[in-house]
Amino acid sequence: MRTFALVTLGCKVNRVESDSFADKLKGKGMHEAFFDRADLVIINTCLVTAEAEKKTRKRLRHVLNANQHAQVIVTGCASALSPQLYASLDPRVQVVPKAEVLQALEEVPVEGVHEEDALVDIEGRTRRGVKVQDGCDNACTYCIVCKARGASVSRPPDEVVNEVSALVGTGVKEIVLTGINIGAYDQRGLDLSRLIERVFDEVKCEEEPSFRLRLSSIEPVDITDELIDLVARSEGRICRHFHIPLQSGSSRILKAMARNYDARYFDDLIGRIRARIPNASITTDIIAGFPGEQDEDFEATCLMARRSAFSKMHVFPFSAREGTIAAHLPEQVPASVKQARSAHLRRLSEELRRKDAQSRRGSSELYLVQDGGTMMSESYYEVVAPAHCQAGELHESSFVLPPDMVECQHGSNPETEHSA
Repeated sequence: MRTFALVTLGCKVNRVESDSFADKLKGKGMHEAFFDRADLVIINTCLVTAEAEKKTRKRLRHVLNANQHAQVIVTGCASALSPQLYASLDPRVQVVPKAEVLQALEEVPVEGVHEEDALVDIEGRTRRGVKVQDGCDNACTYCIVCKARGASVSRPPDEVVNEVSALVGTGVKEIVLTGINIGAYDQRGLDLSRLIERVFDEVKCEEEPSFRLRLSSIEPVDITDELIDLVARSEGRICRHFHIPLQSGSSRILKAMARNYDARYFDDLIGRIRARIPNASITTDIIAGFPGEQDEDFEATCLMARRSAFSKMHVFPFSAREGTIAAHLPEQVPASVKQARSAHLRRLSEELRRKDAQSRRGSSELYLVQDGGTMMSESYYEVVAPAHCQAGELHESSFVLPPDMVECQHGSNPETEHSA
């Protein structure tokens, strides 16, 4: 084999895992190609909703039809719960558990490999994810991922430090710590805060600022005062951006979801973050139309969103995922109501996003200049980079309004939003 292709579905954790698969194969001397021409295709599957699993099967069939000669490895959450289903679709399909993929790739025969080709090619990527944890011990009634991923497992800190160091050494400037439930990180008493401190203590780079960290989604009960203080004291070395899944602003619905907090706890948490980090950007996930959700529950969610002043909300209409408790709860909300509530929340999200962005005008942030002429702010807004900036730079700038918010009235020029 000489070429490979990756088809990644679902969450950012899947993306990070797929990056590790690509690194392994490039290190063996293989080159990435389009899936219809590759010798090996790896499909990293998702089953978070019934629709997601349906798309997974559709994508696999498309790959098999488009490429009649490739060996196909199927891995990920969907194949973990239904391995026989995926294996039966074609003799070329090999279902491999996620934890065994790297070993399977080690054994892939490669033709024409030369010593000078055996390099991990990650040039051109300025942001990379590093998985520090997998699995989840929570049992939210709507979620199937805990069954597919299993119990929470934390990665040894030495491995995390070594991977971060290797990435920073190649020029990566933003490391996103990711996992299924990163707040559950625990390695012999070393929690997430201690892990972050160890990364900064041990990863050295001559250039300053050498790199910054960003936290991926973290559960409300896992955000300790110690972690908040660590982010506050880092002065941007840890992005002052928290993605905290709310799911619902109604304590009654949160209890039905088996979430381990109530509305008052979430309110208090946001207050503690704002008190310590006034300029924190807080994004969230919300489920609209969970079984039993009444108008007053939905209104409580909207009010909570306004009080929290989220900078962005990811809104999902409830999906009755077979194999979960919530799929069989009484008082299922009609599809039309779920769609209407989702649309309302998305409009609210845009309103809050505009307010948050406008509130940042006149402030200064450190931007990461990315490939393709864009840059990402600490507060997680992607904007056009000034022409003089190079990919991979950490660029100090007054806050730049995203392109869809730039006011072009009174003769203003979007380019003047930038300042060195």
